Amino acid sequence: MSNDVLSPALIQSMVGSLSVPDLIRTTETFKQSGQAASVEAAYAAWIGHNPDDPLLYAVLFNYSVVLSDVGKLAEAQQRLEQAIALNADFMPAYINLGRIYERQGKVGLAIIQWSAALARMAAVNGPAVTHKTTALNQSARALEGVNQDDAAENMLRESLELDGRQREVIQHLVALRQRQCKWPVTLASERVERSLLVDGMSPLSAAAYTDDPLWQLALADHYNKLDVGIPAGAMTAWPKAVRNGAAPLRIGYLSSDLREHAVGYLMHEVFGLHDRSRVEVFAYYCGIDAADPLHRHFQATADHFVPISQLDDAAAAKRIADDGIHILVDLNGYTRDARLKLVALRPAPIIVNWLGYPGTMASPYHHYLIADDWIIPASHEAYYSEKILRLPCYQPSNRNRTVAPDRPGRAEAGLPEDAMVYCCFNGAHKIHHATFERWLAILARVPGSVLWLLGSGDDVNARLRAQAQSRGIDPERLVFAPKAANPAHLARYALADLFLDTTPYGAHTTASDALWTGVPVLTVSGRSFASRVCGSLVHAAGLPELVCDTVDAYVERAVALGNDPAALVPLRQRLAAAHDSAALFDMPGLVAGLEGLYETMWQAFAAKALPRPDLANLDVYLEVGSQFDHEGSEVQRIEDYQGWWAERLARRNQLRPISRDRRLATDPAVYF
Repeated sequence: MSNDVLSPALIQSMVGSLSVPDLIRTTETFKQSGQAASVEAAYAAWIGHNPDDPLLYAVLFNYSVVLSDVGKLAEAQQRLEQAIALNADFMPAYINLGRIYERQGKVGLAIIQWSAALARMAAVNGPAVTHKTTALNQSARALEGVNQDDAAENMLRESLELDGRQREVIQHLVALRQRQCKWPVTLASERVERSLLVDGMSPLSAAAYTDDPLWQLALADHYNKLDVGIPAGAMTAWPKAVRNGAAPLRIGYLSSDLREHAVGYLMHEVFGLHDRSRVEVFAYYCGIDAADPLHRHFQATADHFVPISQLDDAAAAKRIADDGIHILVDLNGYTRDARLKLVALRPAPIIVNWLGYPGTMASPYHHYLIADDWIIPASHEAYYSEKILRLPCYQPSNRNRTVAPDRPGRAEAGLPEDAMVYCCFNGAHKIHHATFERWLAILARVPGSVLWLLGSGDDVNARLRAQAQSRGIDPERLVFAPKAANPAHLARYALADLFLDTTPYGAHTTASDALWTGVPVLTVSGRSFASRVCGSLVHAAGLPELVCDTVDAYVERAVALGNDPAALVPLRQRLAAAHDSAALFDMPGLVAGLEGLYETMWQAFAAKALPRPDLANLDVYLEVGSQFDHEGSEVQRIEDYQGWWAERLARRNQLRPISRDRRLATDPAVYF
């Protein structure tokens, strides 16, 4: 596209006397014909010729958008300030001016602008509500970015009280409360009912909310329908995805995390270990701009590294289809920066859910989910929409981790020299209130012991310490590790005696790191995917006795080991030997297993036997599951989980019958 600008005299003659609607149409014509510089010149010329036009403020606003889009932030700021001076009630100018300040790193000024907009909004009408919720949401995001979480939460809640249909705000609010360890996370208010928060949370938040895989399946289906939606023009044929004989399969890995990120660390060896006679590796990167060593490593080890962040969904899907990808592996799922609207276009004949998101996608286009026998035993397959295929251990591990050579002592880390040190370096959003209560019970029964957690900000640390004090535990027995670069973080793991896992969302990358650095991990496996990954890793590292069946057994085992730390010595010795022998660190075996699964998938497709995701009756499961108070009672403690669900479904069926559901109908007389 050309960026040529027409002469100033010609621009002046064309636009100087135009009405505002005609000016907008003219600048749109310039834009569509590739004359971006002429758009700027046209606005500037019109403004100079019409200083007294009553709609000058709106033209200044449009001009600021053009300037902002090309990075001229100072000029855009000036135009918005002029627009506000002309019309102090023009809310979009405040919102955009705040955004420009935020882009310039002036977060305080941004919040002042949005607050000024909020203060002027007196009329209660549709536009006022829209402007106010936008200002609240923008302010909340900026406040969260500078660790003002309480203020951010208040703004999100006020926004929802004005408009409860904002699903993104609901998801943000629930996730923010989880990250702050504010329990209950689904706290209702006068105009924000608990059911709104429960049904509106993201599937990733649901993994940390409850160990209820049937409800999580239903919630994922609900999220997919509303937040991803049904795309126009999804592909039904892939003429370029042909394979001649035993030619290598073209595997596309789609991820926003091929960089310094937990998934990036796990994937470190995978591309380079693929057998090129079986697989040709295409990496489609949809993340933020990155130039770190890990990102460069992926660029070097993929056969084709294709950045698609700047492509829209249709263009990215076309690129994948044009590359003739046989199998697209979605490494994001329902996580940040995912491109699910792209995946929904079905740019490859086979689509796989693996590694990035710990659960079922409940989508009509994810055909397979890769797991292992521990994470999804055969008896749990009804909780997933995808066909389950298994590796010996589902999670890859980086055997080339960089551990800082300078390892701190306990005193340097703020830890007691001669006491039992329990640790958990999972993110604070994984600390369920019931897990924290169990940790306090363990500390109470192991004199002098401490719990070493990853620091999450002063407010969160203080909140957890206050909770401990309310239970009679000295708050100083909670020690918080500051954030550190990954090599330094790995170096300090060895100061801990035992890693205590969280539930229902357990340790994944953090468990792998702990086991690699020689720290035993104690976990309890529930029923959901996220609650069983850690158990899989601990089994694969050769320590099955540290995988508990119940939360009570978990507490008793933690107390016993805390009061007899010598029992941890042989466990550490086994971990040290596991580097060369354990399935957890057998990356050549894992990659060869992946290649075998890919071949199985392709053969099924070639035989017209591609699995069809089962999404039957999930609206009913959502309705029934959301009525339960998951924060008041732990589903993980329910012994007869399927019987519990069947009884609740049967009660509902008496009021509104549905067809028989295959998931739980073990008794031919049961219909629900």
